[in-house]
Amino acid sequence: MRAFLRRTTRLVSLALAALVVLGAAAALYLDFSLGRVPAFTDYLDRNAPAQGTNWLLVGSDSREGLTAEQEQELVTGGTADAAGSRTDTVMLLHVPAGPGAPTLVSLPRDSFVPINGYGPNKLNAAYAYGGPTLLSRTVEEATGLRIDHYLEIGLGGFAGVVDAVGGVRMCLPQAIHDPKIDLTLPAGCQQLTGAQALGFVRTRAFARGDLERAEHQREFLTSLVHKATSREVLFNPVRSVPMAWRLAATVTVADGDHLDDLGRLGYQAGTAGEGLVTATVPTDGGMDMPGVGSVLFWDKAKSAELFAALQQDRPVPREALTGAP
Repeated sequence: MRAFLRRTTRLVSLALAALVVLGAAAALYLDFSLGRVPAFTDYLDRNAPAQGTNWLLVGSDSREGLTAEQEQELVTGGTADAAGSRTDTVMLLHVPAGPGAPTLVSLPRDSFVPINGYGPNKLNAAYAYGGPTLLSRTVEEATGLRIDHYLEIGLGGFAGVVDAVGGVRMCLPQAIHDPKIDLTLPAGCQQLTGAQALGFVRTRAFARGDLERAEHQREFLTSLVHKATSREVLFNPVRSVPMAWRLAATVTVADGDHLDDLGRLGYQAGTAGEGLVTATVPTDGGMDMPGVGSVLFWDKAKSAELFAALQQDRPVPREALTGAP
């Protein structure tokens, strides 16, 4: 009997050791699979690091890796329709060093900001001119914050992650119809597939255009993070394993970021729950500018108040929040 117990104990120990080794190997492989770019560079008078952690979250319109069938399913068009790379989504996530909820701020792509070496232009032009490095510098110089981490995902990767977690439930106050991207969603609560979710965060078929789209992007991102970090997904290998592989294969991070950084990001955003503070940078109207197009101007006083609060790692005053729930 003792010999049997010893053999059983040895077998269980070996099995557990094998699982640990396999888990570590899988984590190393996933970390190695992450796309990496030199998202940051030191430059004269760069903002000093402050308390808390700042993430730059970017959704690009890249079609890279999409098959013709996927381009048709997701209604993205091909590279011939959208040569080069642009950013449809730019968000800043501040995670405080101590107690308090993270703050997620949308920076509309049409924001009129100074771009080093190119002069004032739309925010998304920084990405077109100089990729993640110039975009992160532009955000730093416009906000006064130092960015610590960078995360970017393309069109196909976004849709794939949504499908991997089994879709995301959203409650729409009104129906949405955008024939340009073949999107029709009824009013009410519904489960969005990857293709539907991609259309939902891309469409600007609203009275307030890009500003309302930014609100929808924050709402959906919050719901997606809650779903991805739920017990329903994390403790279900049928969901969690494809999600992990999909993320590793489709996201791009800064060259100093790793899988554990993404894990902390998901945990911090997921555990914030309803306490997550969301807003759009305060704006002060816009205009159609020759040679540039339609632009949005930031409200100088309110946006300065917003970013000063984040820089000092303190709650943002309510009056400095735009588009907050």
